Amino acid sequence: MSYANCLKKHPYRIVFPYANSILRASLEKGYPQKSLKDYSTLLHFTAFCPDYRTYALLLRACARCSDLYAAMEIHCHLTKVGLLSNQHITPNLLKLYIAHDRMLEARELFWSVLEWSTDPFHGNLMLMGFLKSGQLDKAYQIFKRMPVKDLVSWNSMIAGAVRSSHLKDAMNIFSRLVSSGLVPDGFSFSSVLSACARAGARRYGVWVHQLMMELGVEMNHIISSALVDMYAKCGRIDVATEIFNTVKRNHISVWNTMISGLAAHGLGSDVVILFRKMKSEEVIPDGLTFVALLTACSHCGMVEEARQYFKSMTTEYSITPEVEHYGAFVDALSRAGLLDEAYNLVRSMNVKPDAVIWRALLSACRRYRQTRLGEVTVEHMAFYSSGDYTLLSNIYSSANRWNDSEELWKQRKQKKIKKSKGLSWVELGGSTHEFKAGDRSHPDSEDIYQVLHGLSKRAKVEGYAPLTELVTKDVSEEEREENLTFHSEKLAVAYSVLKTGPGTEIMVSKNLQTCSDCHEWMKIISKVLCRVIIMRDRIRFHRFESGCCSCKDYW
Repeated sequence: MSYANCLKKHPYRIVFPYANSILRASLEKGYPQKSLKDYSTLLHFTAFCPDYRTYALLLRACARCSDLYAAMEIHCHLTKVGLLSNQHITPNLLKLYIAHDRMLEARELFWSVLEWSTDPFHGNLMLMGFLKSGQLDKAYQIFKRMPVKDLVSWNSMIAGAVRSSHLKDAMNIFSRLVSSGLVPDGFSFSSVLSACARAGARRYGVWVHQLMMELGVEMNHIISSALVDMYAKCGRIDVATEIFNTVKRNHISVWNTMISGLAAHGLGSDVVILFRKMKSEEVIPDGLTFVALLTACSHCGMVEEARQYFKSMTTEYSITPEVEHYGAFVDALSRAGLLDEAYNLVRSMNVKPDAVIWRALLSACRRYRQTRLGEVTVEHMAFYSSGDYTLLSNIYSSANRWNDSEELWKQRKQKKIKKSKGLSWVELGGSTHEFKAGDRSHPDSEDIYQVLHGLSKRAKVEGYAPLTELVTKDVSEEEREENLTFHSEKLAVAYSVLKTGPGTEIMVSKNLQTCSDCHEWMKIISKVLCRVIIMRDRIRFHRFESGCCSCKDYW
């Protein structure tokens, strides 16, 4: 007969000194619900007086059987008996609330914890809960209220800001960490380097690298990869290569990062050489390696190499192609103008094609003016983004099908799909300057537009002709040309010309893929000014020099 049944036979309350042992026994035998049931019976039929050990066991039982409501009842009991400030109990209760995404209850509990504890452990639990669900603002409120912050607190906030794409915030928090007197560790550096890479903040990234060297941070594969990635994505593929050649390369992630960096810069031949070197050092490629290789082939027009890599990943390395591999291969075929082959590949895939694959094909249809295939491609897409509407609208515009183009934008408006706004930025004088198309909010706007008009006049003299077919509205030629003139990347270049001396390299970043008109404009401007212009868009790097681009128009 169980303890519970024995106790129920006695209508009077008896003293039961071994209650905690009973609860622990059920818990250790894997019966957490029985622990909770035994507790209820002990409480009602004995003179049992629970202590902090009892509640610690009960909260473990609640966690094991995921019983949130039992935990909330225990929370009430703890408040009544004054045990809520016990360091053995509070963390378990916080963890339970966080695990069940009951952050409101967790936050109220945390505020009470601050009345008796300065231990950052409790705050770190709260940061983990809010950051896990992407609530950076609420995490920051907790962070500000924490009386003591340890390295885990700072690292959590930096990593959370990076995951939420608040890259400036990540860098600012890292600067405050350095000023706080705590010494950043490898996790701190890898997170902030990721922020620098994604933001294109080269100057800040160089400072972070120098700080690492001063502190003598040990270079593991995570930090090595982050450092190579930062320099590659900030336009210094030469420095990324130097670092790669000096660090330990016994982990596949370092090789993958270097291959991806070379691919983004359109250095296809270097990618091929590096892959051969990788095999000679007996480092076994993985799925990410082949995504990078196929991407490099796509950016460099290396169709035959793409076919070879796609075949070898299965025949030599037994890697089953996933949607990312198909996507890169379809992109390689599409960019090379092999649209029928690309479409047939999509139809024969062993996995369901995602939106990225259809967009690669749709983008090529726009480039090669394949209106019919573009319409077929759109029919296969489960949903459209703003960019999809833009691509199809461009296809219609290039064929002078203005009514279809107009109808498409009406559909977008009805479905309340907001247009993705192009944003370009440059890092000059320790500050980042952002520009939107037609933007006049910058303090130097008048001078910027004056420079831009001057550059456009000189470009036309050299043979630049605005690609007005890209404007999707049926308006006059002058209006279309004006629409193209004020694109964000052109404003960013004009500002760089305004603020830097002759011969200085210009570095521009953009959140979307650059349009073909801006691409042609940049090529001619690099020749007119005798300056190198490096532009990083959403897809890859473009190095404009002497009227040519490193992408060789495979972009």
